[in-house]
This record gives sequence, C-alpha cells and structure tokens, in this order.
Amino acid sequence: MKSYKEYLWFEVTKRQEFINITPKVREVVKKSGVKEGLCLVNAMHITASVFINDDESGLHSDLEKWLEKLAPHEPVSQYAHNKAEDNAAAHMKREIMGREVVVAISDGELDFGPWEQIFYGEFDGRRKKKALVKVIGE
Repeated sequence: MKSYKEYLWFEVTKRQEFINITPKVREVVKKSGVKEGLCLVNAMHITASVFINDDESGLHSDLEKWLEKLAPHEPVSQYAHNKAEDNAAAHMKREIMGREVVVAISDGELDFGPWEQIFYGEFDGRRKKKALVKVIGE
C-alpha cells in the first residue's frame, strides 16, 4: 500500500472565508500515484474546517449567515473563552462544519457525486493556515 502526505498552505485575509481547495487536492492525488484508495483532507487549525459541498456563491453566503446565527462572533463578551482571545465563535463554527473529509479515489481521481467540491472553511483568519492531505491506497 502507498502512502503520500502533503500540506496545503493558505494566506487567509478575512476572519471568515471558504476556499475551494479541490484543484490542489486533485494535484496531490495525482502526485501520490494512488489509483484506488482514500484521500483524507484535514484542517490543521482548531478554528478551521474542511467540508464538501457545492461551489455556489449563494449557498456560501447562506452558510455564513447560518453559522453566524448559530455562533455569533459579537458580542465577544458572551463567551467565557474570550477572556483570553476573541475567537470562541470560530471554535464553535468548526464543531458544526467538521474537521476533515475522506474522499474515495477511483481510477486515480477523486470519486465525487455531482457538484461536490472540497472547501477549507476558516473562521478566525487573517494569517497563514494549512491543511493536511493524506492519500493511501494502491
């Protein structure tokens, strides 16, 4: 069985942002040489997420509004965690959106359903961030 690992780095300029990383993940799968296996993509930050959904701006806007209703950033005083920082809401949004995804690899390609794409979701950005891509298989 083969195993291949690569880190993807992002310069996130906004507090909250969704970045389509599907093309970069496809490149990693190609480099791995794995034809049949699995690809794990993991957010390497406790205030970030990796998720699969449609790459449609209306949906992304709806997700951002929904997350803000569930875990509003302000007032920051509403969270005990914010005594040291101002990112408690970002931690909660990560819990909702998830830490990682696993995608099947078939014939050397990510085996998606229609419209599926992989996103890095950042909820406490404005600095350099990374994600792990781990490919295993034959």
